[in-house]
Amino acid sequence: MSPAKRSTVYDVAREAGVAASTVSRAFSNPRRVGAATREHVLAVAARLGYRPNPLAGALQSGRTATIALLVPDITNPHFFGTIRGAERRAKASGLTFILSNTEESGDNEQRQFERLERSVDGFVLAAGRMSDETTKDLAREHNLALVNRRVDGLPAAIVDDGAGSRQIVEHLASLGHRSLVYLSGPKESWHAAERWRALSTTAAARGLRATRLGPFSPRMESGAAAADAALVDGASALVAHNDLLAIGVLRRLAERGLNVPRDRSVVGYDDIFGADLCVPALTTLAGPHEEAGRMAVELLLERVTLPGTPTRQVVLPAHLVVRDSTGPAPE
Repeated sequence: MSPAKRSTVYDVAREAGVAASTVSRAFSNPRRVGAATREHVLAVAARLGYRPNPLAGALQSGRTATIALLVPDITNPHFFGTIRGAERRAKASGLTFILSNTEESGDNEQRQFERLERSVDGFVLAAGRMSDETTKDLAREHNLALVNRRVDGLPAAIVDDGAGSRQIVEHLASLGHRSLVYLSGPKESWHAAERWRALSTTAAARGLRATRLGPFSPRMESGAAAADAALVDGASALVAHNDLLAIGVLRRLAERGLNVPRDRSVVGYDDIFGADLCVPALTTLAGPHEEAGRMAVELLLERVTLPGTPTRQVVLPAHLVVRDSTGPAPE
């Protein structure tokens, strides 16, 4: 028995009594078709078992049905949630999803835009390392949404590390700490600047001395240098740019015979997998990073399919997870 013939757009058009272009628009651009006509076309299509070809639609519209997510370090567990959220949202829309590792380099980010610009409909840039000016220039030529970066006029999904950093200072102050040191991340990091702004402002309001050291690479192996610098500073509380750096700091302090949290308290950011498994378990700022990745793709799709839609910057709440690495200030 030969397989049943698949219905085509022309079969639907003939049965519905409309042009084939009307059938195509009913699926790909419903705003250009009257509501009654669209409902009639969709009903006929359902009866005939017709399904539009996404590739054909992309070719007709000049789109690729593909988006790219750029992250600065694909090995950093912090980005796993962002990647998962973005990929799932892209899949739900029938889009091909490209993941690119830019190796903590703004220059690499620019090169990826140049390399992929003909292959994708838009970019999601996570924790970008380019300047605001360069990012805005690229957004004039490409559909672009940001994750955990705020640039005026561009859509973004942002975990509120500013409010979260204030939680960190309040927590340390409640434990009697009078000084903290922020072990900063990459100098191009918007997060590093945002976290320091909130930490220093809140510390000043609570009468704590705050110092910023770095930049340090946001990796575990940088923890030794960061911890040594913090010990020279003398602060009783160490706030690391991310959990990987914080875990490296914990290891170095143990090597030097210091007890955490008796001698020093340590705080990280991101609540990565394993933050609760290290010794001592790490106090850290957690946030809905998977939701941020999903929302960034949502914002990108708005930009691609609904040009002229007002730009949105969605702020998602962060919360402090208190574990064993913070305790009362040493006497």
